[in-house]
Amino acid sequence: MARIPMSGTQHALRAGDYEAVVASVGATLRSLTFRGRDLVVPFDADEVRPSYRGATLAPWPNRVVDGRYSFGGAEYRLALTEPARGHALHGLAGWLDFECVDKGPDHVTLAAVVQPQTSYPWRLEVRTTFSLGPDGITQTVTARNDSAEAAPWGTGPHPYLVAGAGLVDDWTLELPADEVLAVTDDRLIPTELVAVDAQDPDRFDFRSPRLIGPVEIDHAYSGLVRDAAGVATVRVTVAGGSGVEMTWDAACPWVQIHTADKPDPSLSRLGLAVEPMTCAPDAFNDGNYAFDTGLMSLEPGAESTASWRIAAIG
Repeated sequence: MARIPMSGTQHALRAGDYEAVVASVGATLRSLTFRGRDLVVPFDADEVRPSYRGATLAPWPNRVVDGRYSFGGAEYRLALTEPARGHALHGLAGWLDFECVDKGPDHVTLAAVVQPQTSYPWRLEVRTTFSLGPDGITQTVTARNDSAEAAPWGTGPHPYLVAGAGLVDDWTLELPADEVLAVTDDRLIPTELVAVDAQDPDRFDFRSPRLIGPVEIDHAYSGLVRDAAGVATVRVTVAGGSGVEMTWDAACPWVQIHTADKPDPSLSRLGLAVEPMTCAPDAFNDGNYAFDTGLMSLEPGAESTASWRIAAIG
């Protein structure tokens, strides 16, 4: 029997000038290229996925502060998977081995079950389809609550976009968001939703395309400006205008932007994390915040779907 790579079963997709590889562990977009050019930061098949790179996040994206939350009148405590900051990070599906339920040359559908546990006592089936076409790769995530009670739910992807040569500092970002979620410096605990030009516009305001430069960002944005179809678009480009874009509809009212700063300079700022999210950071503690976190209460037997697309520019 052939040895399975550390990132799981590999599903290679191809359509026109695009190629992608989806790994089964975490339903992870391991690589995506256009005419041989990387659109996301890849990693090796036989490697433990670094930094949630390309993973599907569920049943919550981002952080649950202190790993504690209440829902339906009960208190719960999650494992602290971000120990340095003391939070539960990026859900429970990131290390599940998703089963292939449908596959073709340009698409694959994977499914996994989040089983009830003391910290999240609901059973959810998470099904995701990656579809490659002339307009890039589209990922759709659908959750079905197979429990007898309503469950808290949120999802999102975690790609690190690559505009072209160089590092994040060298690229231009267009981010049509009017608001940014302020957080504490040490633990990134949300505090308040503010206008992007209210406190530090050089760091947070990219409504008009401009060079990212040396700024460090690990913040969620909302107040997204959308087109007539309700679609929000983030673009990252190099000089000359080529690059990569990510789009999503109203299912995701939030997007986390992270400049991928790492202590090791050789691993730092290789790509820009652009993470559309159905809910805000720490949405499981919705009652703590004055703004709408977008937390969904998924009723028994109900389904929720969200999708997003990554495509080349130029």
